[in-house]
Amino acid sequence: MYCRLISRSPVRVRFLCDTSIHSFSRSFATALLPPDGTVVSETNRAEATLKRFWETVGISKRDDGLTVTLDTRALKTPSGNTLLLPRNKRLVATLIANEWENQETLLKPHALPMTSIASRAIDAFHDKKTCSEVRESLLNYLDTDTICFHHDDPPPLVELQHKYWDPLIEWAKSTFDVDIKVFTSILLYSQSAETRTKLDAILTEMDPWELAAMERATYVTKSFLIALALVKRHLTVEEAAIAAQVEVSSQIQRWGEVEDSHDVDFHDVRRQLGSAACLLTNSFR
Repeated sequence: MYCRLISRSPVRVRFLCDTSIHSFSRSFATALLPPDGTVVSETNRAEATLKRFWETVGISKRDDGLTVTLDTRALKTPSGNTLLLPRNKRLVATLIANEWENQETLLKPHALPMTSIASRAIDAFHDKKTCSEVRESLLNYLDTDTICFHHDDPPPLVELQHKYWDPLIEWAKSTFDVDIKVFTSILLYSQSAETRTKLDAILTEMDPWELAAMERATYVTKSFLIALALVKRHLTVEEAAIAAQVEVSSQIQRWGEVEDSHDVDFHDVRRQLGSAACLLTNSFR
């Protein structure tokens, strides 16, 4: 079945399905690579030209999964792999299709968060070596985790730390049976090897979609524990964003908001965390 996207609304997406039209596979990457070795795919082509070159966007069933199509050709990742999603990632496919449909004349790479995070899961996290390297990188954030470094001044910041960070630390301790230390200085402090080992075991159990979400959320929030709470659905996107921006919120309370800085960060953090949360959604209907 081939589904053609006929609405450009960022909220409501409608599909016109014709069972007489069969989806087909057509490689969008060429066998010959350019001199620099870069894989030729629609994602890379769009990044290079920064212009919309496709007319229609659709979602097609292929094998045991779903693909997003540009002019009936399956979307590929930057590495040249078909962006093939499991059937239960129907919402993810819809969001990716909507991202590409809403690219008007000029491409806006920052407006493709679902495409980039799904591509990351497909390109990187089916390789054991890459998974191991990413787990190691994420665990390093434990030693500089935002919510583990508390200040005793100013009072508004102290209040926000107690309100948003302390419950999160207690949740991690009780849920994963780990000892999370809180520090007042960033000099030569680290979490215990036992804590690191236990949390590494949690990461090892994650599938490619969860690990991709964990990676993005950690990098965005600068916090392993906030990211873990989001992936484990202990925090909503909004709650995770608030916890990640405690220090910024304190500064805004004290000095006011900086236009085109604080407000931009406010929305960008939620966009990135939202893409991580949406990547984890499953539908079995």
